[in-house]
Amino acid sequence: MSHPVASLERELTGPLLVRSAPVRTTALGEQVLPHARIAVSAARSVEQIAAEAAGAMTGTVRLAATPTVCQGLVPGLLRHWREDQPRITVRLFEGDSSEVSTWLEDGTADAAVLIDPPPGPGIQLTTDSYRALLPRNHPLAGEPRVDIRDLEDDPFLISPNGCEVRVRTIHRLAGLRFAPTHRVRDLATLISMVQAGIGVTVLSEVSRSLIPLTWSCCRWSPARHAASY
Repeated sequence: MSHPVASLERELTGPLLVRSAPVRTTALGEQVLPHARIAVSAARSVEQIAAEAAGAMTGTVRLAATPTVCQGLVPGLLRHWREDQPRITVRLFEGDSSEVSTWLEDGTADAAVLIDPPPGPGIQLTTDSYRALLPRNHPLAGEPRVDIRDLEDDPFLISPNGCEVRVRTIHRLAGLRFAPTHRVRDLATLISMVQAGIGVTVLSEVSRSLIPLTWSCCRWSPARHAASY
């Protein structure tokens, strides 16, 4: 992007960016940015009209999703879209739930995969369930179904970037106090801690692709605890 930005700066006879770490906009850049976004959006609209007139969809879609959804759900979506619309480019933006919602609202993203989205335009992609993730030597590791009450005496691990809101609800519905022993930001780290026997956790089914196939991952997912995407 350095060449077109430098060219625009020459035309405007002023710097648009402060080239530091991280890069930030100058006062002139802040004034230009809203108009630049409108211009880019208008150009994309013209390209889309031309593509529709030619009978083919082209362009770029900016898609936002959480890390868990990016790893568990998005790869299949991208494969489907590539087969169905090969001339559409999808750019993926990965962030936590609040960032994804903000990006969709302010136009940074054109579309987003939201967990339990508010009423509005969109489609339901899937309904997710929940599983207890236990160390292989846990007494309940071989059980086909585990109730959250069975884990009350275990050190409980949670990732704020995972499904904490849902897990809180699960505890509340069971009449249990939600008091995690450790909070771990990265979901992969959380899974490794369970593997090391530090504690147990509850994860959404969409997280299953991150879990080694040799692990015990016991389902305890009544329908009322499902999440919609």
